[in-house]
Amino acid sequence: MLNPWSVDRIDVVARSASALRTTHPDLVGPGVALHDLDVAIAETLPAADLVIHAATTTDARLYAQDAKGECERILSAIGNYVRIAAREHRQSRIVLASSGAVYGQQPGHVAALREDHVLTATAEMVATKRDYAEAKRASEALLATLGAASVRTAVARCFAFIGYHLPRDQHFAIGNFLADGLAGRPVRVNARKAVVRSYMHADDLVAWLLTIAEAADSTCPIYNVGSDEAVTVGDVARVVAERFGVPAEVPPITDPAVDRYVPSIARARGELGLELSYDLASAVDDIAGRLRAGAR
Repeated sequence: MLNPWSVDRIDVVARSASALRTTHPDLVGPGVALHDLDVAIAETLPAADLVIHAATTTDARLYAQDAKGECERILSAIGNYVRIAAREHRQSRIVLASSGAVYGQQPGHVAALREDHVLTATAEMVATKRDYAEAKRASEALLATLGAASVRTAVARCFAFIGYHLPRDQHFAIGNFLADGLAGRPVRVNARKAVVRSYMHADDLVAWLLTIAEAADSTCPIYNVGSDEAVTVGDVARVVAERFGVPAEVPPITDPAVDRYVPSIARARGELGLELSYDLASAVDDIAGRLRAGAR
């Protein structure tokens, strides 16, 4: 799927990149080089035409245990990368994998968050999300300093995703639903309020990030990355349960609050011609089928 971008080599830089050979051997093949480097303290990095900076843990448990420490690590990584890039990646196209969390709580009357949506004051955010949002906002600002120095940069504000390698034992609702279905358990929802999400297939995520990299320039454009197909987690549970032939256990809504997290992707569509190859149903069909095949 990387042929349209003429990608013939991928350099993976992470503190334990070599662990991929054991944990995800299917991702390590010819043309993939693994570098055990901590971006936060590295002095040099491999040369690259395209760079996707995604040096952030996705495990919510670590933020719960040490939110400030995790956010300091986010800023250390992007801060050091910006210093290295100013020397070594001046001709690269660089994308920061940021987050829709920068917007803060999505107001109930806003169907989909646009890139120009006014950011919620961090003081108004719940404590568990405040530090992360601040770190991502600061990361975007640091990347923009490269743009100001004429380095081609862009920001991808990522929302929610479904993929074969999505963890199925963390805070990702759809990952947990897939784990339930794969194990033959009822797919269970715990929320008593309306939780509205949207899910982009991981294959679309890759295509979008690479297309955004091609669009990087000194203005550091910002694009939302995700699906705009809004759905309640109850309906997501029902779709997953149906694919695995197990029941869905969805409690009645008793809390009037609405937790909505859905992007507008009109800018990416209009400026870059990007579209979604999968809707929720076809994405679940694809991932569920691959998980079943892998379980045999």
